[in-house]
Amino acid sequence: MNKPDAVSKPEAAHGEDDAQLQTALLPGWYTLDRDQPHLIGTRCKACGTYYFPKQSTFCRNPDCASDQFEEVELSRTGKLWSWTNACYKPPEPFVAAEPFVPYAIAAVELAKEKMIVLGAVIDGVGVEKLKSGMSMELKLESTTDGKLTWKWKPA
Repeated sequence: MNKPDAVSKPEAAHGEDDAQLQTALLPGWYTLDRDQPHLIGTRCKACGTYYFPKQSTFCRNPDCASDQFEEVELSRTGKLWSWTNACYKPPEPFVAAEPFVPYAIAAVELAKEKMIVLGAVIDGVGVEKLKSGMSMELKLESTTDGKLTWKWKPA
């Protein structure tokens, strides 16, 4: 599965024109399909265990000794498992707006894989709007420096 690390933007952001491209903040970690983005993980070919970020050296399942993996698009939906409020500026490669505004971080259990994936929640949705077990979906948002990153949004 070879996905490009840049896509045409459907609308301009940060004063850029439509012809410019946006790139991923973390190339290879997620697809850049604006309508239906997916995290990109791996699945062990022997036991079927899923990994995100990608695993390529050895299966961490204690009952498996495989070192063979296939790249897969992970579920783009899941259930909110836990969440917190990030009251600190994130480290590089993330670029936070000034002045810094706290944001929510969600732990979402992916629908098919039943694994927990952490990620920021879309802008404008704080911890007060989150409830355990609510449906969440993966979205892309532009960072302050114009790159795309994945975030969780209540479905």
